[in-house]
Amino acid sequence: MNTQELFISVDIEASGPIPGEYSMLSLGACVVGRPEQSFYMELKPDSPKHDPEALGVTGFHLDELSRTGLEPVDAMKKFSAWVADVGGSEKKPVLVGLNAPFDWSFVNYYFHKYVGENPFGFTALDIKAYYMGAFNLEWRQTKSSHMVENLQPRSASTHNALEDAQHQAELFALMLKRREEQG
Repeated sequence: MNTQELFISVDIEASGPIPGEYSMLSLGACVVGRPEQSFYMELKPDSPKHDPEALGVTGFHLDELSRTGLEPVDAMKKFSAWVADVGGSEKKPVLVGLNAPFDWSFVNYYFHKYVGENPFGFTALDIKAYYMGAFNLEWRQTKSSHMVENLQPRSASTHNALEDAQHQAELFALMLKRREEQG
């Protein structure tokens, strides 16, 4: 049986640079090519440690999320079920991200800590690296501003995890389309 890959754009907002010491505060995801097929959640912090600059970017307050966010175990179970639902049994989910190493590190850590396994496996596809390789660019040319200028998406980055996941999905879909057109 030939399994197809299902690209799922994922973006997270966190209270700092690394999982385990800092918390994932929100997660947004959507299917590449179908941005309306989306998922969003805000999580209770699992650590009080935070970087004030990171919180400033996200706009979240840890005390508020402690009251309103989902328990991490419930959040990751819901996300796992959503990934399984959109992919079905015949499609292999592939986490796609703009700076995928950062987002994947939190997603992977939370899946293993709270669910026991990561439905994406142990890899992720980084949009910056794909862009560099697919269009024979130098790393300095892979800034998101360069991508936006070159690909002309309709969406923009906002630091809302769902909106950013949808923006990333649009950028990646435009890259795949351009790559296909180039033969």
